[in-house]
Amino acid sequence: MSVMELKKVNKSYKISGGETFQALKDINLSFEKGELVSIIGESGSGKSTLMNLMGGLDSDFQGEILVDGENIRDYSEKNLVEYHKEKVGFVFQSFNLISHLSVLDNVTLAMTLSNVSKSDREKRAKEILGVVGLQDQLHKKPDAISGGQKQRVAIARALVNDPDIIIADEPTGALDSETTNQVLEMIKEIAENGKLVIMVTHSEKVAAYSSRVVTIDDGRVINDQMGKALTVTDNKYKTAKPNRNKNLSLLGSAKLALLNMREKLSRNILIALGGSIGIMSVILMLSLGSGVNSYLTDTMNSQVNPLVSEVHMPDEETGNETDINELQNQNPLLSSSASFETENIDELAGIEHVESVEEGFTNFSIGTNKATYNENSGQFMSVTTISSMITSADIAEGGLPEEGEVMITKNMADTLGEDLVGKEIQINTIVNEKPLDLTMTVSGIYGIESGLDTIYLNYEDLKNALEEAGGELNPNIAYLVSDDAASTDAIKAKVEDLGYKGSSTEAIAETFSQMLDVFTYVLAGVAGISLVVSAIMILTVLYISVVERTKEIGVIKAIGGRKKDIRRIFVSESFLIGLFSGMFGVGIAWGLSLIANAASTHYFDVSIIDLTPMYAVSGIVLSIIISMIAGLMPASKAAKLDPVESLRRD
Repeated sequence: MSVMELKKVNKSYKISGGETFQALKDINLSFEKGELVSIIGESGSGKSTLMNLMGGLDSDFQGEILVDGENIRDYSEKNLVEYHKEKVGFVFQSFNLISHLSVLDNVTLAMTLSNVSKSDREKRAKEILGVVGLQDQLHKKPDAISGGQKQRVAIARALVNDPDIIIADEPTGALDSETTNQVLEMIKEIAENGKLVIMVTHSEKVAAYSSRVVTIDDGRVINDQMGKALTVTDNKYKTAKPNRNKNLSLLGSAKLALLNMREKLSRNILIALGGSIGIMSVILMLSLGSGVNSYLTDTMNSQVNPLVSEVHMPDEETGNETDINELQNQNPLLSSSASFETENIDELAGIEHVESVEEGFTNFSIGTNKATYNENSGQFMSVTTISSMITSADIAEGGLPEEGEVMITKNMADTLGEDLVGKEIQINTIVNEKPLDLTMTVSGIYGIESGLDTIYLNYEDLKNALEEAGGELNPNIAYLVSDDAASTDAIKAKVEDLGYKGSSTEAIAETFSQMLDVFTYVLAGVAGISLVVSAIMILTVLYISVVERTKEIGVIKAIGGRKKDIRRIFVSESFLIGLFSGMFGVGIAWGLSLIANAASTHYFDVSIIDLTPMYAVSGIVLSIIISMIAGLMPASKAAKLDPVESLRRD
C-alpha cells in the first residue's frame, strides 16, 4: 500500500478582480516507502504549492491526498496536528530554526509539543543529533553554528518524532557545494532507511541523487521518471519512538514562554516595570486609606471603655431641635436634651448582657460658663458627668474626680495656670436654667482633645448642687456596662432596635471612615488609569512579538503545534509579564511604605500606610488578570496565522 497517494488534486487561488488562478491541475501521484523523490520545476510551476498540500500545511484543495487511506482534506484540526506530529517532518531551505533556542531545544521542541517528559525528549534528541554528527553542538544557539550544521539540526528536528514522510523544501539552497553533498548523502541515507523523502527543488544536482524525479510545469505533472535505485541499509536513523499521545501542557507552555521572554529580556523587564507603576499606585492608595482608617479606629477605641455603650434618647420634637442637631454635628460630645425616664432606664437595664446602667448628664452652652483660678479665668462650653466610659488612658495628669472634685481639659488647665491638680477653682455655670456657683478641687487633666473646653464631675455632685439651687437633674445620657466586651456590639444593635440613639462620637467616626473609604477608592481609581495604559502597552508589545515571531509560529504549527498551543504560549507570556509586574509593584510599594512609615513615625509617631498581605496578593492577581486580558487578542491573532504564509515571512 502506498504511503501517500494523490488523485486528481486541484488547487486554486482567488486573485484581485474576483478571478481565480489555478495553481495545480489534476495531479495524480503515488509514493512508497524508501523513495527519494525530487519534485522539480521552474518558479511558479506549482511545486511549493504541492509541497504545502502534501505536508498538510494547506488543506484547501480539490481531489484526494490519501495517507493511510484517509484524505488530508477531510482532516479535523486534531487529525492535522497528529499528522504533523507522527507522519510528516519538514526540512526547510532557510532552516527555520528558532534563534533563541539551543540546538538541543530546537530538536526537542516537537516532543515538547507532545508533552514528552524532559528526560525522554533529551535522550531521544541527543541520539538523533549524534546520528547527524552534532553531538558536540547541543547547547549552542543557531547563530553560533555553520549553515551545514543548521541544516543538520533541521533534519534532526524532522526525524525526532520518527515520521514516515520527510518533506524537504530546497534543502541545499542555502549551502555551499561541499556541504550540499554532505546533506544530500544524509537525506539519501534517510530514504534508504525506509522513509519516504520528498524534495522540492529546481536543482539538477539535487535531482541526480533521487530515485525518482517528478517534473511540474504550469501546475501539471509533465514527467515522472525513475532515477538511481536506492539500496536499503541498516536502520541508522532508527531510535526508540517517543510517547506522542499527549499535547502541550500548561507548564510546558509556561516554560516555552519563559525561553521566549529571555530572548528579549531587557524589553520584558521594562514592560514589567511599566506595568508595576499602576499596581504600585493602587496598592499604596488602598494601604494609605487602610492605615489612616486603622489609626482613626485605634484612636477612638483607645479613648473609650470597650465594655461601655453610650445611649441617648431620641431627639424631642422641639423648636430648638435643629440647633441641637447642628451643634451635635459640629462636636461629638454634645447630646440631645431629652431626658431618660425610669422606664427607659429599666428597659435598657433589661437588655441581655447589660450588667449595670450608669446615669449621666451633659450640658452645652456658650458664654455662660466660666472657671476661675486666682486671677485667671477661662470660658468653657460643656458640663459633663463622668462615667465608666472614661478610662485611665484618657487622663493626662491626676485622676478621676471624687466627691467635691472636678476634672478639666488640658486647654482649660493651660488657660487657668500651672500645676492645678489639687487646687481649688471657681466654677460658674447654668444648668437647666439654674445658675450654679461651685468651688471644687481639680482632680486631674483630661488628655483627649475634644475641640471644646469641658469640665467633668460626678453625677451626684451635679445633682446635689442643682437641687440646692432649686432645680432638678434628670439623666440625658445612659452608659450601659456589659458583662463581656464581646457582647458590646450586640448591646449597641439592641439599643438601636429599641429606638434609642448610640454614641454620636462613634456615628461621626463611622461617617468619617466611610468618607475616607470613598476618598481612598477614588484615589485608587485615578491611580488605576495607569493600569489601562500598561494594558495597552502589553497589548502593543505582544502584537509586535507576534509579527517578530511569525516564522516561528509557522514552524511550531508545521511540527504539530495546535492553535490552542500557540494561544497558550502567548497567554503564558502575558501571564508572566503580569506576574512580574505585580511582584515589582508590590516590592516597590513595600519599599515606599517602609520609607513613608519611618518618616511618619518619626514626626507624628504613627504609621500611615498599612500594606496588608491581602493588598499585596490582590495587586499581583489584578496585574495578572489585566495582563492576560491584554494578551488575549495577540494570542488569538498568533493562533490564527496561516502556516504557509508564516513560513514565507522573512
